[in-house]
Amino acid sequence: MTKLDAGARKKPRKTQGERTAATTAVLLRAARELFAEKGFADTATEDILQEAGVTRGALYHHFDNKAALFRAVFEQEEAALTARLMKVAQAQPDALSGLHAGCRTFLEACLDPVVQRIVLRDARAVLSLDELREIESRYTLAALRNGLANAISSGAIADRPVDMLAHMILGALSEAAMAIARSPHPRKVLKDALREFDILIEGVTGRPAAG
Repeated sequence: MTKLDAGARKKPRKTQGERTAATTAVLLRAARELFAEKGFADTATEDILQEAGVTRGALYHHFDNKAALFRAVFEQEEAALTARLMKVAQAQPDALSGLHAGCRTFLEACLDPVVQRIVLRDARAVLSLDELREIESRYTLAALRNGLANAISSGAIADRPVDMLAHMILGALSEAAMAIARSPHPRKVLKDALREFDILIEGVTGRPAAG
């Protein structure tokens, strides 16, 4: 085999964008694992560097500080949670059932220790209220708004102000989620939350909740 043949077999060099994406992914993966296990406050920057196998310079090239890295991890979790509940909603036979199932999935996800630690506890301590609301508005609030709009379009819910209704329902869900996350008996609290949510949806729609 000639040198030319050997060179042709070499993998192409990664672009700067590819290297950046790879380093970012490694940092996010390491940070998520540590934040979920130890919490934001008890995770040292050095812990993240060791877990990710990168230098301090590499971390600060991509994120201003540990809080900025946490923000990125939180947004990643919000995106994953939203994708999860939307998948459940879209599998239902109609818009109202989809809305109901998606909201129940949100509450059930609150039993997940990673969701409890990152999304429900630390996010409220690390991020400002404006940051929290801005991210939620692009994920869980947007999904809820979409579900309500679909239910209204289908005639399952009378024409209502979608934005206000979405904010009010998300507020109720968020408070229930925090109650689940903080309780020493989260499964019991989840059971109560699901029952009360069914009553809430019945009040919104004027008909019993499906499922």
